[in-house]
Amino acid sequence: MSAAEDYYGLLGVSKTATEDEIKKAYRKMAVKYHPDKNPGDKNAEEKFKKISAAYEVLHDPSKRAAYDRYGAAAFDPQSGGMGGATRGGFQGSFHQEFGGFSNPFDIFREVFGGGIGEFFGGGRSHRSGSRSSSGADLRYDLEITLLEAFRGVEKTLSYHRHVACTHCHGSGAEKGSSRTTCATCRGSGCVTTSQGYMTIQQSCPRCQGQGVVIEKPCPHCYGEGRVVESTTTKVRVPAGIDSGMQLRLAGFGEVGEQGGTAGHLYVRVELKEDKHFERHGNDLHCRVSLPFSLLVLGGETNIDTIDGQAILKIPAGTQAESVLRVRGQGMPILEQGGARGDQLVHVAVEVPKKLTHEQREKLEAFAQACSSSSKSSFFDRLRGSFGL
Repeated sequence: MSAAEDYYGLLGVSKTATEDEIKKAYRKMAVKYHPDKNPGDKNAEEKFKKISAAYEVLHDPSKRAAYDRYGAAAFDPQSGGMGGATRGGFQGSFHQEFGGFSNPFDIFREVFGGGIGEFFGGGRSHRSGSRSSSGADLRYDLEITLLEAFRGVEKTLSYHRHVACTHCHGSGAEKGSSRTTCATCRGSGCVTTSQGYMTIQQSCPRCQGQGVVIEKPCPHCYGEGRVVESTTTKVRVPAGIDSGMQLRLAGFGEVGEQGGTAGHLYVRVELKEDKHFERHGNDLHCRVSLPFSLLVLGGETNIDTIDGQAILKIPAGTQAESVLRVRGQGMPILEQGGARGDQLVHVAVEVPKKLTHEQREKLEAFAQACSSSSKSSFFDRLRGSFGL
């Protein structure tokens, strides 16, 4: 961040802006210039870093006061900070990993309360957990079809995550430099101050609670030991999986800071709505219209299943809205070999819109055989019996 940069101008707010106005302006601009939304755009990435640095100063009352008094030089390590003044151990408290500022992605997560990939389309990545040596887990929402869930499928996932910086091999230190014990907290990661009868302990402002400082941070990762990159991997979705189930890809989450172990990637599966079948557990439901003569007399008919056709047996006298079961034609049951659920057929009546002269005569003869008092009353009862 150049000493000539105007932090208020970067965020587009006035010098009298409230904390809420500053936060609102940062949220708007951070989403606009985030690297995930502008892949490969170095100008946008640099803008994102600058507005993050500006927000870090202006949303903190003490840092904002220092900036209003001394300008950006208050945070310039070359000038000693605070306008070059050394103030009882306060010097260096703003000299953190990111060129004098915190990592811009950490600031983004703190403000939005979520992960980098969560806001920018595709699978959404959700970070969890606090700052530690171990990397955070990620979540990817994967949408598949019912047929893909029936057969099983291999999918390619693309998402952004922190990976180890190749320049410093995850150490966070520039080549030839090293990490040393923090002189402010003497390696404890916290500092203690006394105010009257009260003793206050807080995270060390110089090393951010790490207990160590980097003499010369890596210029590629700003001392964090990791950078954000696009990752592509494949996942095998097993046959029979259902909405809400998760698959774990060990080690495909965030790499921890300064060489920390990687978290896991959890792939959450959602099934798209199917126009033919509705899934309930391992069973598939469908609706089939059948001639009323077949329902009255009984018989067999072919019906479509998710993987072909099957024979449906119709008992004589089957009523409208009955549910007939075809065993073994549902979804595969996970971890049970070749076992499958059932297909449940909801019966509807298929009524012909037109009758031939011969058909009408036979239907009228049938009505007379049933001793109906009139043709109309027979048709009324027939319609009522089939829910028409």
